[in-house]
Amino acid sequence: MFQRKDRGAQRCAPVAAKGRKMSDASINASRAYEDEASFGDYFALLKPRVMSLVVFTALVGLLAAPVGVHPVVGFCAILFIAIGGGASGALNMWWDADIDKVMKRTKSRPIPAGKVEPGEALALGLALSGLSVIMLALAANVFAGAFLAFTIFFYVVIYTMWLKRRTPQNIVIGGAAGAFPPMIGWAAITGDVSIESVVLFAIIFMWTPPHFWALSLWRDIDYAKAGVPMLPVVAGREATRRQVVFYSILLFPIAVMPYFLGYAGVIYGAGSAILGGLFLYGAVKVWLKKDEKSAKQLFAFSLLYLFLIFALLLGETIVKGLL
Repeated sequence: MFQRKDRGAQRCAPVAAKGRKMSDASINASRAYEDEASFGDYFALLKPRVMSLVVFTALVGLLAAPVGVHPVVGFCAILFIAIGGGASGALNMWWDADIDKVMKRTKSRPIPAGKVEPGEALALGLALSGLSVIMLALAANVFAGAFLAFTIFFYVVIYTMWLKRRTPQNIVIGGAAGAFPPMIGWAAITGDVSIESVVLFAIIFMWTPPHFWALSLWRDIDYAKAGVPMLPVVAGREATRRQVVFYSILLFPIAVMPYFLGYAGVIYGAGSAILGGLFLYGAVKVWLKKDEKSAKQLFAFSLLYLFLIFALLLGETIVKGLL
């Protein structure tokens, strides 16, 4: 009886084993399908959140310029500036894949997650860089195209490849790359730069250090593991908090300057002063309370701050054009 049972089990074993093999094959096929890069993975290489900021600030710079904007030229200019910004993001992710892999905030990005090969990110970034620069030069003017090319170079080579891993001032100097878009938008319509566009640049430039240092105050362990010399890692949290207050003080008068230069109205002047006061209050709170919650609150508010500053200027520009 026991022998027959054993024989039956033996006869069933190949079937069970075959079933397991088929099941394993199905699982592996499913996993392979899930691991294939999707359009969303390639789009994530372009850093869409950063790209949205690039697009918005460039649009404000373009519309604030004191000349008429042809709708087609304006649309093409913003489109190619956005593509250039996305290209910078892809090249940044290609170069930083090694440190992205060890940082909690970035380890799910397409390259460290194994969704996209580094070579693919490099090829995409280079292709989009060339396309955006050439097309902006053709659609708007050569100066704007050259300015976009310089911005991509500055972000990828000067900031990503050189400054980011070598100096705690990486955000201060490298922040210029993120501050150029409104100047490029302005240049796409006027063919040059002016004090007005430089002020728009200066607002983002001064905003960048307290924005990123607020983030690094509660992500400093991540940066230390990755070997990135962010200010809290190198100089300590207390020194970083003081710098957050210092740059927030500098930001206040610069953000109000469009009103005093005459290309923004009373609403912008009052709104920027109120927002600047709130920003400074948040920075002082970070300095005095010395807790993670205050740093997170300032980081979140800094995003809202920059959006509202440029939204106020955009709103006034649109209203002025309608009157």
